Amino acid sequence: MSSTTPRYAALAGLTAAAVAIGSAELVAVATGPRSAPLVAVGGLVVDTVPEPLKQFGIALFGTYDKIALLVGTALLLGAFAALLGVLALRRLWVGLAGIAAFAALGVAAALTRAGADAFDALPALVGAGLGALVLWAFVAGPLELNPWPWTSPTPAAPAPAEPAPVEPAPEPAAPGPAAAPRVTDPESRRRFLTSTAVLLGAAGAVGLGGRWLAGRRGVSAARTAVALPTPSSAASPVPAAADLKVSQLAPYVTPNSDFYRIDTALVVPQVDPATWELRIHGRVRNPITLSFDDLLARPMVERHITLACVSNEVGGDLIGNARWLGVPIRELLAEAEPEEGADQVVGRSVDGWTCGTPTAVLRDGRDALLAVGMNGEPLPVEHGFPVRMVVPGLYGYVSACKWVTELELTSFADFDAYWVPRGWSAQGPIKTQSRIDTPRRRNRLTAGPVTVAGVAWAQQRGIRRVEVRVDDGPWQEATLAAAVSVDTWVQWSWRWEATPGDHTLQVRATDSTGETQTARRTAVAPDGATGWHTVNVSVD
Repeated sequence: MSSTTPRYAALAGLTAAAVAIGSAELVAVATGPRSAPLVAVGGLVVDTVPEPLKQFGIALFGTYDKIALLVGTALLLGAFAALLGVLALRRLWVGLAGIAAFAALGVAAALTRAGADAFDALPALVGAGLGALVLWAFVAGPLELNPWPWTSPTPAAPAPAEPAPVEPAPEPAAPGPAAAPRVTDPESRRRFLTSTAVLLGAAGAVGLGGRWLAGRRGVSAARTAVALPTPSSAASPVPAAADLKVSQLAPYVTPNSDFYRIDTALVVPQVDPATWELRIHGRVRNPITLSFDDLLARPMVERHITLACVSNEVGGDLIGNARWLGVPIRELLAEAEPEEGADQVVGRSVDGWTCGTPTAVLRDGRDALLAVGMNGEPLPVEHGFPVRMVVPGLYGYVSACKWVTELELTSFADFDAYWVPRGWSAQGPIKTQSRIDTPRRRNRLTAGPVTVAGVAWAQQRGIRRVEVRVDDGPWQEATLAAAVSVDTWVQWSWRWEATPGDHTLQVRATDSTGETQTARRTAVAPDGATGWHTVNVSVD
């Protein structure tokens, strides 16, 4: 066997995998994008990978961690498929068994996702079947790379009994099993490369087409058709003095397109508001089930609320402020009548993700909402359409359930929500924090007056004071902009007479209770980062 044959065998394995994945994506148009093997297996990885490894991925790739996971899964699959192609040269059954094993993993991953049914197994099964067919075609079928493993070589003609000076041409050997062409033959190589190119191109087109069609079957049209009700209690107007409009400074209200997105969904759930229901159940005296129309018919309030992710590093941008429209959760809980000891409300997403919110927080009078609107329009699909939770004062991992379909009353002693077994705190009140937006790290500035500006937040408490210092010098009090309420961040600014050289800027905030940010730097786990945001700049 030529030394080049394993390379062609590896390419055959890759082609079989591409056909399997591409065809599975097309089938998933009918069964739902979460049933596609790459997404299903990727979701299984998200749910089971050790938390330190997950945090490493987030630190390395940031908000692109989901894309990195899908790409990484595809690369691992490609390496596995190439190995199967090589092994199949000697033992076809080994390659087919490997495809069957991957199909079993895809089926298991799809069927164990929340809301799955038997049809969710189809993408993995159909994809594996077509992938196995392609591998067979290259190894033992019409596109074979080398002789069938069970085919013996062509028998050689018997040698003459005695040498003779002149021998007539030997008679042709009796017909027998012919050796299949090898890829080392130029004609076979051309046929093989043409076949792989055609199949890879077709697999790519089918896969991308399937993903595109799945997106077209989403709920964008249903979202556009939603008419948001007029709130019975409108949000307070944003004072002109709340937004300093300084270059590089985050705007007071974050546009929907710029609002951070952190969740575990590899594909955005597409929830039709016509079929959406919310169940409030568990340890309640009066279980409630609401349709989307039922929710819209209730009195709604509109509030500006700043949300923050517990994974936000000191100085990070996983925070945003928006105008939310929704139904107060406390009113729904009052109707459901939680039983004694039901100190946790578990929000459950359509994809099975859970967060545990203290019942007392949802009933203490703060504007905790089942939100249907964001900045004057229906929720964007990626931010939880049709309904999500918004709770001021708590990090999102314990409160901001998107695509919510259940509120289950239970207790912290009886149930751990998604992130708690992974090492995060069961309750996550937001810490007092501040950030320098301008100047940015390693900016080169001109000596003279420089505006230093940023944002500070302490939801449910509000910011009393922000201070800035240069090169470990004395703290200088910044000027606070106006704010709508204690549930939103506040902009601040400070005029600095910059001198030539390299400088270090630091900021700290003090909330309305008198608590000042600690200088102690801690990681985001288990309940949020601490420390002073520090920026290094150069002045010419």
